[in-house]
Amino acid sequence: MDARLDYFRNPVGGKFMRTIISAGRTLADSPLSLTTQELVRMRASQINGCAVCLDIHTKEAAAAGESDVRINLVAAWREATVFSEAERAALELTEQACRMADGAGGVTDEAWSNAARHYDEDQLAALVAVIALINAFNRVNVLVQNPAGDYQAGQFA
Repeated sequence: MDARLDYFRNPVGGKFMRTIISAGRTLADSPLSLTTQELVRMRASQINGCAVCLDIHTKEAAAAGESDVRINLVAAWREATVFSEAERAALELTEQACRMADGAGGVTDEAWSNAARHYDEDQLAALVAVIALINAFNRVNVLVQNPAGDYQAGQFA
């Protein structure tokens, strides 16, 4: 499978991608745990059907020490016993944010309040940023049909 457009090599696309990659790097120093960030990235990518981002973030999570069980159960987190209440709140917020166009009415006050019970304001800001950025990456990759499977953990470090 070939991508419709080599977005990174295109001058406009490449500049855009470097900019959002740079924005994403600021999250490495945020107070939101890397574990939560990767869980959110995986779940959003599942919802959005982005194989490239799933390839990247499952491998990055595994390289950071995340268990296969938790990685494999992200799609069914509601029924899984391996996620903390805080992680569940982040995953619920992620799902609602990703599904705004599905007529679900956006993010509910209940989902926001639940997340706010587990995360302080700086962590919430980082959580919103992670959700927004992964959605942008998902949309670019799905639009241009970037193929997945060849990513090596740490490749973009």
